[in-house]
Amino acid sequence: MVIAEVVDHPGFELIGVGVSNPDKVGRDVGEICGLSAPLDLSASDDIDALIALEPDALVHYGPTAAHADTNIEVITRFLRAGIDVCSTAMTPWIWPTMHLNPPNWIEPVTVACELGESSCFTTGIDPGFANDLFPMTLMGLCSEVRTVRASELLDYTNYTGDYDREMGIGRPPEYTAMLENSDILVFAWGATVPMIAHAAGIMLDEITTTWEKWVTPVDRPTAKGVIAAGNVAAVRFTINGVYRGETRIQLEHVNRIGNDAAPDWPSGTENDVYRVDIEGTPSISQETAFRFTDGSGRDAAAAGCLATGLRALNAVPAVNALSPGWVTALDLPLIPGVGTIR
Repeated sequence: MVIAEVVDHPGFELIGVGVSNPDKVGRDVGEICGLSAPLDLSASDDIDALIALEPDALVHYGPTAAHADTNIEVITRFLRAGIDVCSTAMTPWIWPTMHLNPPNWIEPVTVACELGESSCFTTGIDPGFANDLFPMTLMGLCSEVRTVRASELLDYTNYTGDYDREMGIGRPPEYTAMLENSDILVFAWGATVPMIAHAAGIMLDEITTTWEKWVTPVDRPTAKGVIAAGNVAAVRFTINGVYRGETRIQLEHVNRIGNDAAPDWPSGTENDVYRVDIEGTPSISQETAFRFTDGSGRDAAAAGCLATGLRALNAVPAVNALSPGWVTALDLPLIPGVGTIR
């Protein structure tokens, strides 16, 4: 999705594309991406050859932290070669000092940045900016914040990701999804909670979670098949930053199959939105919807995915300008999208 956008972008030059699928190796990147014309650029799985191109940055759209070893191997090779990395993978790296990050996930990147005098930024796939950039920006408009909540309120009908195993959507209600484990949920999705606390100058007492399921009374068609009546068709979970005995920072996800699912749970004023609610002085509500208005017929989920990818791409010049080491959203300046108006 990003390649289709970057080829005509005046601020970037695409000089190499790495792939992990052997069926794509050697094929023209334009063909792989379904573009109208070839790009005269062949996909490669040769990391040394890609490094030899001497790019200013690797924009890395690797798999999730479930494939941590592979991600770390690829990313650190570029970092050691002095090439900055902006990535959507490895969501726990959004806040590298999060207590659940294992040392063997952090130290190799720290060392690689030192050796290569390079920088590593992860924006996340959840998407990170909706859970950190948006709420922290709005907090800067307040004199007092009593609670801040960032919510993802999405219909997963057309989503083909691994929500059945991870979230239990489509499974019987007695099935225990991977993310129902509190530590795994915080580890996978919750790094922005301690980041926001750090930004606000507080130390959390603890981080807690909640998990709810909604069972559909009717069959529901999805892009992955049909969810039969009696199975889970919506989940709601929260990750809560507790300060002085009260939840002050909260991430909330409500993910449905069909906008009529779990009708008593939170919804946006529009379908498929990311929402920030601040109770404070003043109180603020912000709702963000990602849409395509180009007649392509692509849905809100695809628009959100593209925005997530472009956050990593547009961050490249800012990351290039920073001192070597880990980079978080707190280290970046305003990224207004140079070259987007043309």
